[in-house]
Amino acid sequence: MSLKKTMIMFSLSVIAVLSACNGASTEEKIYDHLEEAVTLEAAFEEQQKPIVDLEKKEQELYAQIIDLGMDDFDKIKDLSQQAIETIEKRSDKIGKEKESIEASKDEFVKMEDLVDKLEDKKVKDKAKEMYDAMMKRYKAYDSLNKAYRNSLKLEKELYTMLQKEDVEQETLTDHISKINDSYQNVLEANKKFNTCTTTYNALKKEFYQAAEIEVEYDNDTSADKKDTKDDKKD
Repeated sequence: MSLKKTMIMFSLSVIAVLSACNGASTEEKIYDHLEEAVTLEAAFEEQQKPIVDLEKKEQELYAQIIDLGMDDFDKIKDLSQQAIETIEKRSDKIGKEKESIEASKDEFVKMEDLVDKLEDKKVKDKAKEMYDAMMKRYKAYDSLNKAYRNSLKLEKELYTMLQKEDVEQETLTDHISKINDSYQNVLEANKKFNTCTTTYNALKKEFYQAAEIEVEYDNDTSADKKDTKDDKKD
């Protein structure tokens, strides 16, 4: 099994606020929380390339293992241990990623009480819609995180099995099937997270427009997480 993926660059980075009108005080406070939430996800984004690099390394190790026969069992054990170490490093990166998302959420929810203070109904309705979309995004990330961690657990179990000389082929085949199923769950959870991210980004822009908060974006198009997957072959 190999899994190639890039992580999400979800944020719409704002270079500068040019002006704010119509109840600027409350709306600017909401703006501050929104952009601070983006800033707090910086650590989330920083984990992306290292995770991808570790995934590629694990794929290379697995490819080497399946090319070896039992006459090279010592080499299989060594490569399997290296693979386990990459999985542990990925788990650490995923932990930092989750901490970043949780910090972002803690900041984001601070805007909830401010929404009721908005006087313009159109602006308030858009703010509520945006808030709900982001909360769905956080929930989608939790599901994605759990699915990914489950896959890491199953992969680690596989490489532990490969270090046992008496492991049966049928046992390995069944476990590889479980890993492939788990990564299908990851892909589905990832797709939902991407959808939530795209929806939130669009609503955030609409809120700024409705509130007449003029901003200049560093990048108008957020890049979703893109995954491709080749199953593990027994």
